Amino acid sequence: MVKGSNVMTTNGVTAARTRVFVSELVARVRPVSDHWRREGALRLDRLTKPPGSLGGLEEIALRCCAIQETLDLTTSPRRILVCAGDHGVVAEGVSAYPKAVTAQMVANITSGGAAINALAAAAGADVWIVDVGVDGPTAVDGGHARLVSRRVRNGTRNMLEEAAMSEVEMLDALQVGLDLSAQAAADGVRLVGLGEMGIGNTTAASAVTAGVTGRPPARVTGRGTGVDDGTLARKVAVVERAVAAHGCVPGAPLDVLRTVGGLEIAALCGVCLGAAAHRLAIVTDGFVATSAALIAAALAPSLVGYLFAGHLSPEPGHAVQLEHLGLRPLLNLNMRLGEGTGAALAMPVIGAAALAFTSMATFDSAGVSGQA
Repeated sequence: MVKGSNVMTTNGVTAARTRVFVSELVARVRPVSDHWRREGALRLDRLTKPPGSLGGLEEIALRCCAIQETLDLTTSPRRILVCAGDHGVVAEGVSAYPKAVTAQMVANITSGGAAINALAAAAGADVWIVDVGVDGPTAVDGGHARLVSRRVRNGTRNMLEEAAMSEVEMLDALQVGLDLSAQAAADGVRLVGLGEMGIGNTTAASAVTAGVTGRPPARVTGRGTGVDDGTLARKVAVVERAVAAHGCVPGAPLDVLRTVGGLEIAALCGVCLGAAAHRLAIVTDGFVATSAALIAAALAPSLVGYLFAGHLSPEPGHAVQLEHLGLRPLLNLNMRLGEGTGAALAMPVIGAAALAFTSMATFDSAGVSGQA
């Protein structure tokens, strides 16, 4: 369990009790403040620059004002929450890597050897790696990332044979994310980055995306870890069959999550709901992490106001997700690694926007003539 959280539960919590809790939490996701956005716009107009000359940085600053409900913006501390889980659908040959890689990469992250360790350090963010559903030992703490053991089960079931998770398992994974966001708020975190690790999870994310958006599986399913043409065709077929078999349709996001999602996706969905309830800015990563945000926004549409799209992944489904959410990516570097790497890279951009907003002089304070 995450130390210090005030919303702890056990894996034996009843589905009815947790559904009530999720409903109450969704009700706590208030729309971001139009009032504070207007106040921010007034300040921007007084800064020593031509109107609109900082482009997208100005929009980022205004969104931060609306989220934090202040003109005294801050974007630190920063935390990347990397949720890890395995997927039963790997048995269908949809990945270029064996599922053992998930546990191995968790150890690599805790030891400081992963890309997220390097990029989070550059962003001034700490890294928490959370075992929600790894099918293998992860009791290794190398001191470079905080390892949180909250395993619900050893990976999901094969979505082609049965639902990926039971009702209670899905809700327990959601609870893990709620606990993580509550802890982040208690620790004073201002930017929460979404990260994930799990072999087979782009297959789950493809099925989730097709289910929530109603787009054809072939349109939202890509190569993931870099599979060949034959494996890609098999992957698309698996997603098509799973979505059809479980009756995944827009308007039933929790059913989509339960039947074709992943434990780490459910946990990140909980992170999104909890972070928005605590008025924390959320920075999404690529395709898999954004599938969690897609579910969360389907449950609580106001949550979109708290989301920043860190970057654009070349996975075809990611552009579909961002279009559905109405988000523009801050970066486009052709990255598709996951782990929260895109979120980490975007955090300094958000920080720069906030710092320009708070530290630039106004025309009056600098004695500079404004527009005639």
